[in-house]
Amino acid sequence: MSEQPHLGEAALQILIALGPSERHGYSIMREVEAISKRRTRLAPGTLYTNIKRLLAAGLIEEADERPDPALDDEGGRYYRLTDQGQQALAAEIVRMEGLVARAKPWVKSAS
Repeated sequence: MSEQPHLGEAALQILIALGPSERHGYSIMREVEAISKRRTRLAPGTLYTNIKRLLAAGLIEEADERPDPALDDEGGRYYRLTDQGQQALAAEIVRMEGLVARAKPWVKSAS
């Protein structure tokens, strides 16, 4: 497998938010806020700039069908991870685990 480019924090969080299911933009923003325990809030400009970049890179795609059209407006686009996006996310997780493992021996515990 070729080495994936490093993802920025916002892009990484978007991929994580999309991991388990298809989501529309507002739902992605809410999920990022939830998984970060309200420490990260993506502004719409940041979200959609990153979505555009992730689409162009082939890491996400627009979903053909809406999971539940009754839950939101007709104009909302849904996004999902591609296989390439799942691979990029997995590679980024491995990269981050390596960084954490390297730092753990000398970093004082935050607890």
